[in-house]
Amino acid sequence: MANIPYLDVQNLTKSFGELLLLDDVSFSISEGQRVGLIAKNGTGKSTLLNILTGKESHDSGSIIYRRDLKVGFLEQAPVFDPKESVLQACFNHQGDEEKILKAKQILTQLRINDLNQPMGELSGGQQKRVALANVLITAPDFLILDEPTNHLDLEMTEWLEGFLSRGNKTLFMVTHDRFFLDRVCNSILEIDDRQIYNYKGNYSYYLEKRQQRIDARRAEVARANNLYRKELEWMRRMPQARGHKARYREEAFYELEAIAKQKIEERQIRLKSRNVYIGSKIFEAQYVSKAFGDNVILHDFYYNFARFEKMGIVGSNGTGKSTFVKMLLGLVPPDSGQFVVGETVRFGYFSQQGLQFRDDQKVIDVVRDIADYIDMGGGKHISASQLLQHFLFTNEQQHNFVRKLSGGEKRKLYLCTVLMQNPNFLVLDEPTNDLDIQTLQILEEYLQDFPGCVIVVSHDRYFTDKVVDHLLVFKGNGQVNDFPGNYTQYRLWQKANTDNGKQESGKKDSNPTVKKKAERQKPQPEKRRMTYKERLEFEKLDKEIADMEAEKKRMEEALCSGTLSVEEITDLSRRLPALNDELEEKSMRWLELSEING
Repeated sequence: MANIPYLDVQNLTKSFGELLLLDDVSFSISEGQRVGLIAKNGTGKSTLLNILTGKESHDSGSIIYRRDLKVGFLEQAPVFDPKESVLQACFNHQGDEEKILKAKQILTQLRINDLNQPMGELSGGQQKRVALANVLITAPDFLILDEPTNHLDLEMTEWLEGFLSRGNKTLFMVTHDRFFLDRVCNSILEIDDRQIYNYKGNYSYYLEKRQQRIDARRAEVARANNLYRKELEWMRRMPQARGHKARYREEAFYELEAIAKQKIEERQIRLKSRNVYIGSKIFEAQYVSKAFGDNVILHDFYYNFARFEKMGIVGSNGTGKSTFVKMLLGLVPPDSGQFVVGETVRFGYFSQQGLQFRDDQKVIDVVRDIADYIDMGGGKHISASQLLQHFLFTNEQQHNFVRKLSGGEKRKLYLCTVLMQNPNFLVLDEPTNDLDIQTLQILEEYLQDFPGCVIVVSHDRYFTDKVVDHLLVFKGNGQVNDFPGNYTQYRLWQKANTDNGKQESGKKDSNPTVKKKAERQKPQPEKRRMTYKERLEFEKLDKEIADMEAEKKRMEEALCSGTLSVEEITDLSRRLPALNDELEEKSMRWLELSEING
C-alpha cells in the first residue's frame, strides 16, 4: 500500500474544439509530496484541477486515486449560498464542538471573525478565505488548491506557509506566488507545449533545471536545423522513384523536419521606453485624513513623492492601501487635506476591478482602440500587436475573441491596455493576481526599466522585492511607516529590532540575578590587584564598550530615519545582531575584571 500513489494520472488528453490543452500527459503524486503546478495563462492549469476533481470531463486517459482517500479542493472562484452563515458554509450544517473550535482558530487567522454573518454579505476575497478555511478544517488526506494566496495579505500568506509546511501534508496547487512555491513545495510540475515536465525540488531548483532543459532543447533544434538544410537539398535532387534505402532516408527527413521546426521559447527582449517625460513635481499629500466610521485610514498624513520613485504599499487587508491609491487618483475624496499632483503627471491605473471588455471584441482591437503604437523614443515605435506579443499573446490569440480568453489572459490584456496609454506614472493595485509566472517576470523587467514613477500595491513578496525601492507600510488606525527598502529588507529590519528588544529586555531582567547568583556561589577569593596586562585590557574594554554603545545608538537611529539606501539598510540589519552579541561578551568580561580589587 505504501508504494501506491495518492494520485496517478495516465495518458490524459483534453481539448476544447480545435484547441488541444493537454496531450497524452502522465504524472503521479505520492504521500508527502507538495507539488506546485506552473504554466502560462490559458494553457490548462485550472482545467487540469477541475478534471482531477470531476468538475470537467477529459477526452481520454485515466485518473486513479488511492482507495478511501479524502480529497479537499479549493476552487479559484468558490460559490456559496448567500443565506448561509459562515459557520454553516464551513460545515454544511454539521460539525462537532472540536471541529468548530478548530474552525474558529483558522477563520481568525484568515481575519473572518463573525461566524454568524451571511455569506452574501462577504466580499469575494472574504468568501475565498472562507472556502480556504473550509478545506483546511476538514483535514483531508490530499489538498488540491487553486490560487490559495489570492486575497490573502502578507501575514495571512506567511501563516498559511507555516500551516502547509508542517507535518507530512500532501498537496497539489496552482499559485503565482514564487516565495510561497519556494517555501512550501518540494516538487514542481510544468505544463509546456501541452506536455508535463516534473522537477523534484522547490521553485529555485525548478528555475535552474528548466533553463537546462530549454538550453538542451535549443541545442537539439540547432543541430537538427543544420542537418535539415543538407537533407532538404538531397530531397530536392532525388528523383521521385526512390529505392528502399532512399525511402528510409525520406522518412528520417520528415522526422528531422519536425524537430527543426519546433518553436523554442526565446526570452523576450526587454521593452525599454525612452520617451516618457515627467517633471520634477510629482505629487504631495498635504496632511491628508480619511476614515470610514471608526476605521481610520490616514491621519494628518504628509508625503512628498520624488521623481522616479518606485514605491511599494504593503499592509494587512482593510488598512486602507487601495483607498490611499484612489484618493491619489481623485476617485475617493479625503476627509481633510489634499493631494496636489504635478501638471506633467499622466497616470496609468491598473485596478483590482478594471476588467471591462466586450466578449465580441477581438484581442488586438481592444488594444488598438487605445492607440495603434507607442513612441518609444529614439525614432523607435512599438505597435499594439508587438506589445501584445511581448506579453506572450501569439498572433493567433491576438485575433481571437475576448470570450475565448482565460481569467489570467484577460488580466494580462487589461495590463496591456494600461501600458498602451503610455503613462509616466504607473499605479498598480494587486497586478500579480491571476498572472502566470512568465508574465510576471516580463512585467518585473518592464517596471525595472520604466523611466517614470511607479506605485505598486501588492501582497506578492517576490514581485515587490524585484520592483520597488522603498515601502509605505500601512499598520492600521492611521499609522503609516515609510521604510527605505524592499519587503525582505523590511522583514530583516523588523526581526533585528525584535531580537534587539528581546536581548535588551533579557539583559535587564537576567544580569542582576546572574550577578547575585554568582556572588552567592563564588567563594570569597583572596583579594588581589589587577595585573598590568589585565589593567590594559580593562581600560581598552572601557573605551571599546563606550564606542560600541555609541555605534549601536547611531545604527538604531539611522534604521528609523528613513534616509538610508537599500544597501545601507541591508548592511546595518546584518551588523546590528552581531554588534549586540559582541557588546554583551565584552560587557561580561568588563564586569569580571571590575570585580578584581585593583
